[in-house]
Amino acid sequence: MALIERKKKPQRFSWNVRETTNIRNKLPKITNAPTIDYDKLNWLCNINGLKSRDSNQSTQDAHDVFMQNYKKIFVPQPAKVGLPVHTEKRVRAITNSSASLSNQATSSYQPVQGPKKENSVIEYTHDIKDYLPFLHKERKSEDPKAIRVENIRTLRRLLRKYPFERTAADNDKLYSILLTFPFFKDNVDPAVLKELCVVAQIETWKDADFAVYGKTGIHMVLRGCVKPVFSPYLMAGQNGVYPQSFISLEESDLMQEDMSCLRVGECFGTWLPYEEPYTKEFSVVTTEPNAEFMKISANDYKRVITQIKQREHTEKLNLLLSCEQYRMWPKQPLTSVADSIEWISYPPNTVLVSEGYKSPFIGFIRSGECHVLRQVDVLVTLKNGKKEQRTKQVVMGRLGPSDSFAEISLLLDEPVSCSIVTASDVGLGVVRPEKIKNLDDVTQQLFRQSNTRTFGDLTKEDIQNEYLQQELKREWNEFKHAQVLEVINAYGVRPGYGKWAK
Repeated sequence: MALIERKKKPQRFSWNVRETTNIRNKLPKITNAPTIDYDKLNWLCNINGLKSRDSNQSTQDAHDVFMQNYKKIFVPQPAKVGLPVHTEKRVRAITNSSASLSNQATSSYQPVQGPKKENSVIEYTHDIKDYLPFLHKERKSEDPKAIRVENIRTLRRLLRKYPFERTAADNDKLYSILLTFPFFKDNVDPAVLKELCVVAQIETWKDADFAVYGKTGIHMVLRGCVKPVFSPYLMAGQNGVYPQSFISLEESDLMQEDMSCLRVGECFGTWLPYEEPYTKEFSVVTTEPNAEFMKISANDYKRVITQIKQREHTEKLNLLLSCEQYRMWPKQPLTSVADSIEWISYPPNTVLVSEGYKSPFIGFIRSGECHVLRQVDVLVTLKNGKKEQRTKQVVMGRLGPSDSFAEISLLLDEPVSCSIVTASDVGLGVVRPEKIKNLDDVTQQLFRQSNTRTFGDLTKEDIQNEYLQQELKREWNEFKHAQVLEVINAYGVRPGYGKWAK
């Protein structure tokens, strides 16, 4: 048999064996959590009676068990921590709904976009593009005029949203901006202003020479210029005092002197309730088209104030009912006492009541802790060996939330039998002596019957025994500490160094 020469040359490969150790394509990292629980899937497939190689048909019991448990192979999504965000649910419902794509394309509703991702490099990389965003940070100007212009622009952008569309972050931003304006900072309580930011709206007047009635609420100019008709043109009305008279600025010379017009950032209107809100008092006239105002209506202000008062009244009632001696009181005395309570807070180490003196108020502890101290006369040995009698204070007890003190002291006009000192930041509800006198006789009698003197049943022997126990405990702790230091110094132990380092 003859060999035949092959014309086609064998193919030669260009790859090198040494290059096989190099990683040519990186596999993607598995970032998402698995959606299938393979342990439960394995258990599901091994149910006795299912169709397999040995049996061509499944039993009815195995089929029922499989149908009841097959959903367990899918791993549930982890629950989010915190309160639900309704905007995310709304967006998810719109994007995942099978409501037609044409509806999403033609609808005027725009889904709320999530927060932008911040430029942060978690791991150190050698790619310069990961660090370029840090070099182009936004620079904020410190010029007051530039800051004011930027705040007005932010107000207009946030107020274009409906109140139910604004998030908590948007309302916090509104609150921080309104605090920079003198009217809201000086005339509105911060807690009330925070609630009013939720109901603030924007109004637009497209034509000039239109009257804007200020009795409907407080308005702040966001764009354009307006001329007031009467003076005064702005009054918060928190104290409920109405202006005695109004001066027409159109007939007087005040308009030409210093009240030519109200510009961006200035306010007009009132929150005082009027039976006829659509009159010329507190009103202005637009001088430019497309004027914009931020409006907080008088009705919304009244509703917010009412809600805050009701909420505060409920908190005071709950504080009284949390105290054991007031739980069986009738509703009317509880309500009258709750109306007399004022909120007040103290830092640590503040003396609320001194032993032997009349208490300045009745206190209901809302939060924090107080120490109850009693005075005791003891003999102290001085360094020269002489003994001297001194007065010291002993901690005899503690008062915490839902405890009260000094009721009998104020009702009977007598000094308290102990000192009360705050051990932490303490929030109190207090009733002043002048308000106790305004309470009816039935409520005052209930105070006397329901309360006793705060730690008034302690005898001198009890106080001396407690003082001895505390002194023995203090001396024992000092002795132990001295012995430990002596051992450490004797053996040359240096904590934190050498073999004693952690």
